[in-house]
Amino acid sequence: MPKGFEEGINYNMIGYYVPHSKYPDGYHCNPKLPLPFMNLASQKNSINLYHSGIYAKKELYDWFVAEYPKYSKRKLDMGKSCIRFKKLDDIPYELITELCAKMTVNEWVSIYESVVKKK
Repeated sequence: MPKGFEEGINYNMIGYYVPHSKYPDGYHCNPKLPLPFMNLASQKNSINLYHSGIYAKKELYDWFVAEYPKYSKRKLDMGKSCIRFKKLDDIPYELITELCAKMTVNEWVSIYESVVKKK
């Protein structure tokens, strides 16, 4: 993860987020929580990666969708921000590493504010 994100438990999942020390406003839905960025969850039928940057930045989403077939023979199972993997062996770790490095804390806060502050 780029410098500035912190790791902890967020929404009962492993989470990476912008701490209050860097973004005191916190998450608009619950300002007591830090601004979420990425979470990992083990669900009944899949291992899920929730990446807010993919949802918020179309160029990042398009890049990920285009790159995925280069790293996996499996069909991409993806929602708006959720990427689902059926088995641990299906996870393209190198691609996830690249995805994590593509957005800085400052860029994420800027994108987040551009959407939330409009409301």
